Amino acid sequence: MSVTNIASGTNVHEIAEGIFRINTPVQFDNGGAFSYNQYLIVDDAPLLFHTGHRKLFSLTKEAVAYVLPPEQLRYIGFSHVEGDESGALNEWLSVAPQSVPVCSRIAAMVSINDMANRPARPLADGEQLTLGTHTVRWFDAPHLPHGWECGYLMEEKTRTLLCGDLFTQGGSNLPAVTEQDILSPSENFRHAMDYFAHAPNTREMLERLAAANPETLACMHGSAWRGDGTKLLLALAESLENKSS
Repeated sequence: MSVTNIASGTNVHEIAEGIFRINTPVQFDNGGAFSYNQYLIVDDAPLLFHTGHRKLFSLTKEAVAYVLPPEQLRYIGFSHVEGDESGALNEWLSVAPQSVPVCSRIAAMVSINDMANRPARPLADGEQLTLGTHTVRWFDAPHLPHGWECGYLMEEKTRTLLCGDLFTQGGSNLPAVTEQDILSPSENFRHAMDYFAHAPNTREMLERLAAANPETLACMHGSAWRGDGTKLLLALAESLENKSS
């Protein structure tokens, strides 16, 4: 792991071949702690997944620059429209003049083509986007955990699922990648502050993600995770059904 900003603790770690986790830990006034992650796929057409908040943009940009010149970014992707997911979108579009937003068709239609300084490159459910040696595939996942426009990217070469808010873990002093249990801490976080919409087809969507056989889960908050992603996603589906708040 490389720390790119000593004051903030922002750091970069390669979690899979050519995929880098950019992490900024945050301490709150009430004593709580959290972390915000972006994921950078380095390739012929580099992709950044999650823009980070506008207020953290300079830190995220500094971390991206540790890996590659930010102006080389071609795609700026996110799961759904939210401050930490897409808040700095226009800042990135300004820094990387060849870049375009990547999101679901719903996100493009209802938000991004109005909010963003350039039109989106919407992805249909199951559509692939080739970056070079890496290829990502879009999964529509409305209201999983929240947001009509929500969806995820699966990087096919490394079997890495860019899974956004799924498996959110509280705290900030966490390893970049873990093979330990993240379901229990993420479910404890959810029960304390439930951010799931609990859509009627939640299990169906999680089963579909599980069928993609991910080997790395690139979580937006907390550690990335490595292991049997199919088993973990099905365990989340079971937990949501049995222990819904």
